[in-house]
Amino acid sequence: MKFIETRGNDGTRATEVSFSEAILGPMSSFGGIYSPESLPDLGTDFLQSHLDKDYKALARDILAAFNVDIDQSDIETALNLYDEFDNSENPAPLVKVKDDLYVSELYHGPTRAFKDMALQPFGVVLSSIAQKRDEEYLILAATSGDTGPAALETFKNRKNVRVACLYPDGGTSDVQRLQMVTEDAENLKVIGIHGDFDDAQSALKLLLSSESFNAKLKEKNISLSAANSVNFGRIIFQLMYHIHSYLELVRQGAIELGDKVYLNVPSGNFGNALGGYYAMRMGLPVEKILIASNQNNVLTHLINEGIYDISDSSVIPTSSPAMDILKSSNVERILFDLFGSERTKELMSDLDTDKRYALIPSELAEIQKVFSADFCTNEEGQEYIKQAFDTGYLMDPHTATCFKTYDTCRDKPLKTIVYSTAEWTKFSPTIANALTGEDGGSDKEALQAIASKANIEIPGMISSLFDKEITQSTVIDKQDIEKEILAFLD
Repeated sequence: MKFIETRGNDGTRATEVSFSEAILGPMSSFGGIYSPESLPDLGTDFLQSHLDKDYKALARDILAAFNVDIDQSDIETALNLYDEFDNSENPAPLVKVKDDLYVSELYHGPTRAFKDMALQPFGVVLSSIAQKRDEEYLILAATSGDTGPAALETFKNRKNVRVACLYPDGGTSDVQRLQMVTEDAENLKVIGIHGDFDDAQSALKLLLSSESFNAKLKEKNISLSAANSVNFGRIIFQLMYHIHSYLELVRQGAIELGDKVYLNVPSGNFGNALGGYYAMRMGLPVEKILIASNQNNVLTHLINEGIYDISDSSVIPTSSPAMDILKSSNVERILFDLFGSERTKELMSDLDTDKRYALIPSELAEIQKVFSADFCTNEEGQEYIKQAFDTGYLMDPHTATCFKTYDTCRDKPLKTIVYSTAEWTKFSPTIANALTGEDGGSDKEALQAIASKANIEIPGMISSLFDKEITQSTVIDKQDIEKEILAFLD
């Protein structure tokens, strides 16, 4: 499987690269990213053959279908990390909430968020490649709350890898912040910035593409990569759980193999939705992918109107902060797959220069064949959380946004898979407020209140955070990021 550039080739880079090359250097010509040249066919026969296999077997066979150039022993080591999830045989359980609504719980890993599903194996793979090449890598991560803890967890103390993680100071939940600032491995650096996630992500992309920064790293014999979903190494592990969730519906007798379903995804940077899109393109029977946004609803406008416009916008802080994003990186891979590199380069150039682009009617029609979209306000999300709890299901505010699209975006009575991206423990004050109508208090107080009300235990990896020492206290202006990272490397 070869990977090619979303914005075309500039004449100085290889026209195609291997999987390992794409994940070691995820940025491509003209500021683009890498996408697969083609996709394997995983149709009915593939699905049928995996009905009696576990998650690791499914993941192993998907990697084989992509023909990734990774040693099988390294793949096995990476996939064995799923054994450390709550249920080693089923790391992403599918839970029935309504007759036609099922929740795929993607948060049963070490940091209690869906990013573990991809980043746990990804960390092993990237570190193994670096060791075999006898190269040192700096991994950049920008986080709106969940990528950071998951990246730090997977890369800590791994050989040939150092990580600089950028997060918006005040823009994450307290639990998410504590998961980052209490990390004490010597190969990790956590940097809070004055700004929002888009500022952090823009800084990451700028550094990845910066000739001067890369030259300074080269002087230190360090190469540069990224843990964000601009890296296809993340995406390949994300498309797997969409196929797994469908197979779980069949196993539970909710559908017959071949029946179409809706995939219902809370969307920020669009990596989760992109994984569903690729699964659909590879043969998963999907009617449509429902895109749930919060009040930062640029994706809703894109899918419903064909206009991506952030020219007069700023990030709105919401109760679902991991989705507080205006510039969704992985939309670029959708545009490339549907419209090709020349048009993608044109649209991305418009976004970079004018902070907006517009699709022509025929392009919008292609988008709408695959996606439907709506957004959920804080108040609506609170009500969905309460309604679900009253009927026996506890969910976080990101998952709640999908209950809005479940209500408004389906036009057929098909089973719907909602992707729950974070455990309730990550956003406990918001949930406590939804359940009681009162101020949720501190994270610690809210965790205890919810645990008591729901008669459940707080996972140890969350409760222990409040007793850990703060080891990462750096908070800086965004123009000082490069200097801070270079100082860390010294």
